[in-house]
Amino acid sequence: MQTQPKASHFINGEYVEDTAGTPIEVIYAATGEKIAQVYSATPAIVEQALDAARAAWPAWAAMSGTERGRILRRAADMIRDRNHELSVLETYDTGKPYQETIAVDATSGADALEYFGGMAATLTGEHIQLGDDWVYTRREALGVCVGIGAWNYPTQIACWKGAPALACGNSLVFKPSETTPLCALKVAEILVEAGLPKGIYNVIQGLGDVGAALVTDDRVDKVSLTGSVPTGRKVYAAAAAGIKHVTMELGGKSPMIVFEDADIENAVSGAILGNFYSSGQVCSNGTRVFVHKDIKEAFLKRLSERLATAVIGDPQDPDTNFGPVVSERQMDIVLGYIEKGQAEGARLVYGGKRLDRDGFYLEPTVFADVKDDMTIAREEIFGPVMAVLDFEDEADVMKRANDTEFGLAAGVFTNDLTRAHRVAAGFEAGTCFINSYNDAPVEAPFGGSKNSGVGRENSKAAIEHYSQLKSVYVRMGDVEAPF
Repeated sequence: MQTQPKASHFINGEYVEDTAGTPIEVIYAATGEKIAQVYSATPAIVEQALDAARAAWPAWAAMSGTERGRILRRAADMIRDRNHELSVLETYDTGKPYQETIAVDATSGADALEYFGGMAATLTGEHIQLGDDWVYTRREALGVCVGIGAWNYPTQIACWKGAPALACGNSLVFKPSETTPLCALKVAEILVEAGLPKGIYNVIQGLGDVGAALVTDDRVDKVSLTGSVPTGRKVYAAAAAGIKHVTMELGGKSPMIVFEDADIENAVSGAILGNFYSSGQVCSNGTRVFVHKDIKEAFLKRLSERLATAVIGDPQDPDTNFGPVVSERQMDIVLGYIEKGQAEGARLVYGGKRLDRDGFYLEPTVFADVKDDMTIAREEIFGPVMAVLDFEDEADVMKRANDTEFGLAAGVFTNDLTRAHRVAAGFEAGTCFINSYNDAPVEAPFGGSKNSGVGRENSKAAIEHYSQLKSVYVRMGDVEAPF
């Protein structure tokens, strides 16, 4: 497959290059080899993208929602038709197994375009009768939106931010992570091929300085970030200086509670999905697994048996179901946390080492007897490392589960449905699961509380973050005044 894109940026419906920018090498995580190179956007490229988005926006906003939705739905169909090609590219971009990307990445992006494409025609106001007078509301676009993506789901995130923004009549400038710059260019290309007017969806590459230039520009009305909490703090502060609309989907250290009556096989499946899918590189992962003491050893035994069946190998092989982490830097970060876990006294139950092969492969790793104050129980690792903690009492485990700065997700496994709903209600998290983990259908709101974010992505809730209401008061009689 040709992994080198036609050019680094996609602006105003065309590929654009400017080799004066800082070179960004694209490294294939499975081999450590360079597979492409792009260039970080220069100030001229940033200017060109924002000018294009601002110039194209009024005509797009003036179109009917039905017309906009038709284009988004057409793009969704095209993405599904090209799922294999896009999934192979996603695997090269991220290192994630093709077995995952073919099922989740481009298809979930298509789901978002289809969902918001269908919703576009329904974005209307309301009539409010006030005696003889009345008020009507108009739902209007914000203007130019900036999306800043993370490296774990580049195709999905490009669509999750683009679909609601475009459905509401906005234009978008999207900056992918510099680690995974390839997939968003294909999304932009497909959207234009589907009939999206030029300048409405633009992609520019860049390091942190490019993101800062976009966030602080006066032409930008809205910023949506998927990233870490430290990055989120910087972006939020910069956007606040310009009184911009903001959506933040940030990190987490989410709890998963497994009660003594849980189906162990299902709980182990949930723990695998919540810790090792995408090699643990999922923001909502339930990496603090609280297991009742009565079943802890049985849980760990079955978990280890299941992990031993993981097929670790070439991510492009459809039989591979566990791949490398995204980069050498991320691998070193995760190895550092594994060392801290051992140094602080956690019991290494499974894995813990780098695999002796090319690329950035780590064994799926499980620690038991983890204490709440250990580093691996407090900080987001973003790699294949699970921390198993003991508990006996529901009230105690709920207090411990919520004792974190994060609040992105949480899960509970139990056959007692009364307890399940009670626990879900008690979680201080924006996205919760009962007897499941990490499901993210476009129909459901996704986002966090506390330091894990602001606002929601997906579902009809996202419309509130990409549009604004205008109220119009209509007086039917004479206007009275005191003098």
